[in-house]
Amino acid sequence: MNKMKNAEKLGTRKFVLWREVVMAYVSPALMAGIGGLITGDRGLQLGALTTIGGTSALIALMLGLWLRTRGGSMDQSWMLRVPHLLVVVIFGLGGGMLGLVAAWAISDCLSSMISIGHMAWVQRIPIDFPLSGVIASVIITWRWRKTVKSNRQN
Repeated sequence: MNKMKNAEKLGTRKFVLWREVVMAYVSPALMAGIGGLITGDRGLQLGALTTIGGTSALIALMLGLWLRTRGGSMDQSWMLRVPHLLVVVIFGLGGGMLGLVAAWAISDCLSSMISIGHMAWVQRIPIDFPLSGVIASVIITWRWRKTVKSNRQN
């Protein structure tokens, strides 16, 4: 507790992964859930809690773990030299591509194993996974970069 107070006095912030993963889950799930309520789309309401929020949290966790171990150890990292927005765009595109590949693989695997015609949520995967990947990557990268950059300036 004393260390946290001292860190706050010095103006340094810590990248706390569990908080970032919770935010990466709650933000898209809440927005999609509100959209589902407004439009009356039950599929979107269910997807908000499962394929949208869950995928976002999983990608945020994976990217956050990688950034915490690899990104922080690179003293002269390209992620710290190039503009903040460019780093976020690059990782956002990467997260979208990861979501697209995951959507393709899961949809293909599920369709080969079971009949997916009656499962409406599977039809949402090609849209939900890439969008969730972009949202999670942007949130995590933006907040990680901001934290690391401000800590290096202090």
